[in-house]
Amino acid sequence: MTSVNLRPNESQDQLFKRFRKKVAKSGILSTVRRKRWFVSKSELRRIDKKKAIRRSRRRQTVDSE
Repeated sequence: MTSVNLRPNESQDQLFKRFRKKVAKSGILSTVRRKRWFVSKSELRRIDKKKAIRRSRRRQTVDSE
């Protein structure tokens, strides 16, 4: 659970910015987005394989330039 306390002489905007940074750094939103739908293990393996292929192609184009 992420929480922030209001500091003396701190505006609501500053408090909200600090809270958003803390949430982003903790990775809560990415976890929620990832777990929004059920994905089977075989589907995860296929997605990971696609990502690996894409990464290797990017590295080849960067190395050749």
